[in-house]
Amino acid sequence: MRRQALRLLYSTLAAITLLIAVFVVNQLAAVAKLLNSLHPDAGTFFLLASSLLILFTLYSALRFLMLPKKPPLPVDENAREMAAYVSYLAERLPVHPKHPEAAKGKKEQRWVRTNLKLLDSDALNLTREIATRNFFVGAFAQNTSYGTTTSLINNLKVVWGIYTIHHRTEHLREFITLARSVYEYLPLSDFKKEEIQDHIKPIVQSAFSNTLSSMLPAGNLLAPFFLNLFLAGATNSYLTCLAGIIATRHCQTTTEEDKKEIIQQSMFEASFMLKEIVRECNPILSVTISNAVKKAGMESLDTMHSPSAGSGITKDIVSHLASSLKSMLKES
Repeated sequence: MRRQALRLLYSTLAAITLLIAVFVVNQLAAVAKLLNSLHPDAGTFFLLASSLLILFTLYSALRFLMLPKKPPLPVDENAREMAAYVSYLAERLPVHPKHPEAAKGKKEQRWVRTNLKLLDSDALNLTREIATRNFFVGAFAQNTSYGTTTSLINNLKVVWGIYTIHHRTEHLREFITLARSVYEYLPLSDFKKEEIQDHIKPIVQSAFSNTLSSMLPAGNLLAPFFLNLFLAGATNSYLTCLAGIIATRHCQTTTEEDKKEIIQQSMFEASFMLKEIVRECNPILSVTISNAVKKAGMESLDTMHSPSAGSGITKDIVSHLASSLKSMLKES
């Protein structure tokens, strides 16, 4: 089935390309014939200029879609391919402005590693910034198309930002390859139930690292609601942290040994980054929710009318409770 579908796709593309080529050639020939009637050499010049323009467009498209030449990844630091790979990295990596030897001519392995550490710091700061943003997107827009789209766009911004941090010149296919690699390392891309618990663990740990109910001025009644928002935000933020750190590790891989440890190292770093983000976002989330609930409660209580003459005892009790609750909310 797959082979038949690919065969049909390729044959369709070939037929469409042939039809377009025939149409373009006929149109160019018609225009050249018209120009020849005005001047004997005008048609020939037009065909030559048109051919050069088409060839230049095809050449530009091929250069745009081409992958840069990359030496083989060394097995370890002592491999003989290491020197060629270090030279490749020195050419592709932008020089960090804080590098102590930024103007150095010959860039050996030590220079490249120092530069990678500085670029790594920038990439992690970018990841943390957008992961913090995605915490609130997940908390307040969970299970909505807006929240899903915004989170996806933010994750792509993380991967693109890290890619541009580590490359002087950008290539579309190289970025697509990086984004695909990041996606394949994320949980649920290739479902393995034994790996899910490793990803859930840091989210649950961050959820119970603080006494959530004590953070809310309104008390324990809001704890389940807050916990639901918190878990959604923490999950969204963790996935962004994981995507950003995986992209960073891919861009900073120098040996096959580093490549094998990407997922474990990324999960470890993402769990620590999530704890820092939670520590920063928890107070903001709790105060926002408590203030919103307090305001909504007071506005709802304002709609309760005072009991009129002849009203039943039930209405009197409800009105009295509403008045008491309103006073308590104002005092708190």
